[in-house]
Amino acid sequence: MIKASLIEDDNERRAADLAVDYDSLGERLDRRGIDIDKVKDRVAAYGVAIPSWGVGTGGTRFARFPGRGEPANVFDKLDDCGVIHRLTGATPNVSLHIPWDKADPAELRAKAEEHGLGFDAMNSNTFQDSPGQALSYKFGSLSHADPAVRRQAVEHNLECIEIGRAIGSTALTVWVGDGSNFPGQVDFTRQFDRYLEAMSAVYAGLPDDWRLFTEHKMYEPAFYSTVVQDWGTNLMIAQHLGERAFCLVDLGHHAPNVNIEMIVARLIHAKKLGGFHFNDSKYGDDDLDTAAIDPYRLFLVFNELVAAEGKPGFDPAHMLDQSHNVTDPIESLMVSAMEVQRAYAQALLVDRAALEGAQEANDALMATAELKRAFRTDVEPILAKARSDKGAAIDPVAAFRASGYRDRVAAERPEASGAGGGIV
Repeated sequence: MIKASLIEDDNERRAADLAVDYDSLGERLDRRGIDIDKVKDRVAAYGVAIPSWGVGTGGTRFARFPGRGEPANVFDKLDDCGVIHRLTGATPNVSLHIPWDKADPAELRAKAEEHGLGFDAMNSNTFQDSPGQALSYKFGSLSHADPAVRRQAVEHNLECIEIGRAIGSTALTVWVGDGSNFPGQVDFTRQFDRYLEAMSAVYAGLPDDWRLFTEHKMYEPAFYSTVVQDWGTNLMIAQHLGERAFCLVDLGHHAPNVNIEMIVARLIHAKKLGGFHFNDSKYGDDDLDTAAIDPYRLFLVFNELVAAEGKPGFDPAHMLDQSHNVTDPIESLMVSAMEVQRAYAQALLVDRAALEGAQEANDALMATAELKRAFRTDVEPILAKARSDKGAAIDPVAAFRASGYRDRVAAERPEASGAGGGIV
């Protein structure tokens, strides 16, 4: 898909400058008692999963403007995901969405292995009606008043588990759009009871080595109330279901100015942090490129994650979840994967002893200064060296544009339609 010689030639042109930048940063970090090579090795070992749907163009609420060479099926998507991992070395797994990505499991495994990819959590879809579906989810799915609709939604989630088992996944992520648009439309308590009953049936179908992630969202597509509207409700669900049920945090699923890093800390404390959907937001669930708006918040989230490393049972899943409307999806996903790595690297530079000392001394100024010192450190040489050592590209976007990949797939794949609404 991307010739090794192209990456090698591009890296060779950049290698000398990278060596100078890496050595210079290493000297500065050494004065702070930090071994740059150890940080680089930890960054190199870190990976974030790609959402299969992310390699296509998203849309606005009113329209969709498809890009050139959009994937026509799940195998095209896996090809694109393979390019992202080949150039960044940072995205070893793909998260599938059913029924969008339904295909023969053996063929899925073969295509993934072709690109050195594995499969992350499976994602069910009961927030829209699919072709051939017997009953509608217009008024809800797992919390619907009609038990037949709830059974249909449960069976769909169990099907996702079976597909996942066949391709090597070990987790199921469940997000529902269930809620209400008018006061009085539903009874909040009965609706939540129905959801818990249905989710208990899904949880009972989990293999012993699987985890179940439930995802909260403040609003949309229901605008008056949402069944799983915040992290507190999400925590109640995970505690109700059992020890293999966890909370998934999507950075865009909160009200503006909510302290997401504190939510992360609380879920870690409860031993119920399942993982993340990384993106960014200005107004609501914008699904913007990760760190496009508030890179400091992303860093503060990783500050909590690094502080929790090594705690028993702490193993959060990391995945991107974005909608690309005006950029090339492959380029946006590559940049976002590198931004997540950047936040991780910066968090590794925090002097934990100094931070704790300032906190215990109630020295607010020095505590926040320690975080800012780590955040302000330009760790790009660490990220680039980690990629170079893996045989990935020092500058993935430049290498991608030089490869001509987008032009090739645009000539091979059928042109996508821009018709229809764009909620994704």
